[in-house]
Amino acid sequence: MFDQRRTITIFRTVLLLSLLGSLAGCSTWFSSNFIDPDVSLSKVEVVKARLLEQQFLLRFRIDNPNDHSLPVRGLRYNVHLNEVELAKGESSGWLTVPANSFEYYEVTVHTNLWKHMKYIVRLLEKPDRPIRYSLDGQLKTGLMLGRPVQISTHGEIIPGNFIPE
Repeated sequence: MFDQRRTITIFRTVLLLSLLGSLAGCSTWFSSNFIDPDVSLSKVEVVKARLLEQQFLLRFRIDNPNDHSLPVRGLRYNVHLNEVELAKGESSGWLTVPANSFEYYEVTVHTNLWKHMKYIVRLLEKPDRPIRYSLDGQLKTGLMLGRPVQISTHGEIIPGNFIPE
């Protein structure tokens, strides 16, 4: 009976110390010197294109301007090409972005662009003309007590760069 109580006390102490130690590393995410990472859509790759279903690989670039690594544990996203919604969803993939560096976060999305097909074909008739994109969402950072980072970026992609000859 005495050994069991002692084992439980030791276990609780170790658990409490590990919890407090892990929170010390997270404290920099809540401090005023934390700089939000920059997230941009760097590539849209067609994986499959069928009549009623399209599959794309979206590659996001995450730039970490902080002096400590940034754990990423998910991304909620809404991507529009011009005014057409390309993809909306949530990914729960994990990634660690090194301090003062960048990493790519890839998300595979399934969509049905059938109702927008005429419009998309017109856009692709001039492959050298840029297409506007917008990315809105939320990057989930941290381990246990993470900090959500709001994302809202806009840019342009040129379809001719992604169409093989």
